[in-house]
This record gives sequence, structure tokens and C-alpha cells, in this order.
Amino acid sequence: MIEGASPVVQALLGTLLTWFLTALGAAGVFVLSGVHASNQKKILSGSLGFAAGVMLAASYWSLLAPAIELSKSSDFWNANEVMILVPVCGGFFFGALFVYAADLGLESLGITNPTISLAVASEKYGTNPFRNEEFGREHNYYNGLESGNPYGQKEDKHSASSNAQWKRILLLIVAITVHNIPEGLAVGVGFGAIGRSSLATFESACTLAWGIGLQNFPEGLSVSLPLYASGFSLRRAFWYGQLSGMVEPIAGVLGAISVSLFEPFLPWALAFAAGAMIYVVLSEVVPEAHQGGYDKLANWSAMAGFMVMMSLDVGLG
Repeated sequence: MIEGASPVVQALLGTLLTWFLTALGAAGVFVLSGVHASNQKKILSGSLGFAAGVMLAASYWSLLAPAIELSKSSDFWNANEVMILVPVCGGFFFGALFVYAADLGLESLGITNPTISLAVASEKYGTNPFRNEEFGREHNYYNGLESGNPYGQKEDKHSASSNAQWKRILLLIVAITVHNIPEGLAVGVGFGAIGRSSLATFESACTLAWGIGLQNFPEGLSVSLPLYASGFSLRRAFWYGQLSGMVEPIAGVLGAISVSLFEPFLPWALAFAAGAMIYVVLSEVVPEAHQGGYDKLANWSAMAGFMVMMSLDVGLG
């Protein structure tokens, strides 16, 4: 990030950083592919717990707190205490509603559990990778690591056609894209808000970008590692893992442009990004961190992530 550059350029650079860290995390599959399955579980549980803590802290100090201050200083919203809460609570609610509605849309496409570690089945499986209809219930990645079948699916001698495989890959990309939009939007809005309040500084926006980048690192790994375990080559697993961060520069630039053009919308946008991120944490990241059976590790990793992000925000913001 370059201080003094336009908010749009800053947002682009910040989200390119988060994308790079996603790719760096996805590249971890080259290192961890030979690690025992039980250790892979620990690494994923700990890293996802850390990511949850980072996102929760970033949502408050980098997004909600500036939104509240901007609402208080607004000539329109500071009429009384109730009006001050309208853009903050409204934006927060609609941010969560956006992710919830997106999840419902994904379910209509056949994705019944769009967690961060979504992966498509390898060519040797012919059933839906998101839900095993034969067993009648969902299977998670962790329970099948030791058996080499992370989705609980039985092998099918007659593999699915190429069209069916690409359809599953497309569903994967759609799911990941939807859940990365709030993160890119948060970075863009953060840079777009610079100078609008005492809490919206260049340093705080950079801290937010680094914080989201930190949580993107395990996110990239949690996509590429299950892909490799389900039969993809290392290169293909890495490729689809890094794709999870590709949408963030687009969302970031759009977020920066929107708040630059419509300044009264800024408290709504900051709160919207916070609500969307927190909903993703509660509905996707936290449950996924606990699926491996290492609850205490996930919890303490989340505490560590929260403290790290809080320290960065307070110390550098």
C-alpha cells in the first residue's frame, strides 16, 4: 500500500496482498501433503481458529468502531442516539442477511454445506462432493482423512463425465467467491474511509488488509489440502485453492469506489462489511475449526488470533 494514493489504488493493492496470502496458504499443500492425517487435522483446526479470532477483532476495531464514530459525526444521523444506531445496526444486519441469502442460493445449486474447506470430489468418485445422497447425510473432510476418502463416498468404477466434474468445480468456485466478497469489500471500504474520521486512518486500513490476509492464509490451505486428499494433483489443488482469493480485488475496488462516491453511505458500508464477516465466522469458520475434534486448540487459537489483531489495530491504528 502506498500512502497518499487514491482509495481505489489503495484498495486494489490491499486486496492483491490478501490474494497473495491466500495463494501462499494454498501453497502449503506442497509442504503438508506428506504430513500424517492427524497432524493435518490439528493444523487446520488451529489455523481456522486463529482466522476466526482475527476476523472477529478486525470486524470491530477496523469496521464497526469507525462506523459508529462516522455515524455520530454525521449531520444527518446524529440527531439523537437512536438515529446514530440506524446505519450501524442496519448495515450490520444487511451484511449478515447478504451472506445468509447467498447461502440459500448456493443450497439451491446443490451445495448443502458451503464451508471454507469445500472441495470437489476427485475423478474416482462419481457422487455429489457436497452431499452423499447414498448415506443420506453430510460428511466432513476431517473424518475421512485417514481413509483417503474425506467425503465418505464409495468409489465408483464408472467415474463422472468431464461435464459433471467441471460442474462440481464451478459450484466450488461459486461458493468460495460468495464467501470472499465480504473480505474484499471490507478492505475496499476501509481504504475508502481514510480521513473521514479519527479512527479511519491509513494505518488502520493497512492493518485491516494485513489482518484479512492473515486469515486468508489458512483459508487457502483449507481448500487446497482437502482437494489433494480427494485425489487432485498438487498443482491443481494449489490452483483451486488460490482461486478463493481472486474475487477480493474486484470486491475491494468496488467497495472503495462506492464509498468515495456516496460518503453518507460510509457508515452503512463499514457496518455491512462487519456483519457479513462476522456471519461468515459464526456460520462457517468456527464450525469448520471444530470439525477436527481439537476444540481446545481451535478455541485458544481463536483467542490468540483475536489478541494479535487487537494488538495490531490498537498499536498501529
